[in-house]
Amino acid sequence: MVISVASGKGGTGKTTIAVNLALSLENQRKVQFFDCDVEEPNAAIFLKPEIKSRDKIFLPKPKIDLSKCNFCQECSKRCTYNAIAVVKDKWLFFPELCHSCGLCQIVCPTGAISETPEEKGIIESGKSGTIDFYQGVLKVGEASPVFLIRTLKKKIDRERLVIIDVSPGTACSMVEAVKGTDFCLLVTEPTPFGKSDLGLAIQVLKDLRIPSGVVINKAGKNDEIINDFCAEIGIPVLMQIPLDRRIAVSYSKGNPLISDMPEYKDSLQKLFFRISSLI
Repeated sequence: MVISVASGKGGTGKTTIAVNLALSLENQRKVQFFDCDVEEPNAAIFLKPEIKSRDKIFLPKPKIDLSKCNFCQECSKRCTYNAIAVVKDKWLFFPELCHSCGLCQIVCPTGAISETPEEKGIIESGKSGTIDFYQGVLKVGEASPVFLIRTLKKKIDRERLVIIDVSPGTACSMVEAVKGTDFCLLVTEPTPFGKSDLGLAIQVLKDLRIPSGVVINKAGKNDEIINDFCAEIGIPVLMQIPLDRRIAVSYSKGNPLISDMPEYKDSLQKLFFRISSLI
């Protein structure tokens, strides 16, 4: 089973839920944990894995041989992402726009365009207790994390329980991380912003046909904002975690919730079985 843990917005406690869900189940199942929030991975702070391998990930980018180029503009005309511009006798390339599709090389009539590898980031893997841990770290300055997330997810073993920590929001990185998962757990907070961004995330999951459920974190006042909304659209609220200073203190120390407050282990195990019943 592959469970993604996402949120419409940052700061809702998504990583807290993902990490502690994995830890609460590690003695019952073989668990893989993937931190796909590659722009700012932080699950390792809590899982404290022993990193055993680091692999650089490369993506091909076009390279021009001006001695062969006749400046016909065919590459710039056919580039969907406007990553190439040809102005008179100048060939301009904008790497942050390039999606490495290879079309420019194919359509070049003179064979002036070749490909050269460019580093996109690093994939790290290791062990946290019995949990197999993986994370991607996007190279600073890279515009798109999608390729790194896609490469990271190739290490998923569907014979195991897989938990994916997804980047916040509903952009391409979120879509790539949740794509192909069996269930998406959405972590939100009972605020107008939480409700608004939760609605956007739910719509994305509906378009991808991925079943979902909600965890309300920092619950207390105004819970009806989320409960009423979820009841209206038919999305189950699977768990509520109260606004509790002890949780914030545990988080600030880099400690997993269930290590400082072990009573949550049983609650998270029940959450997993509720998810299983919905798939």
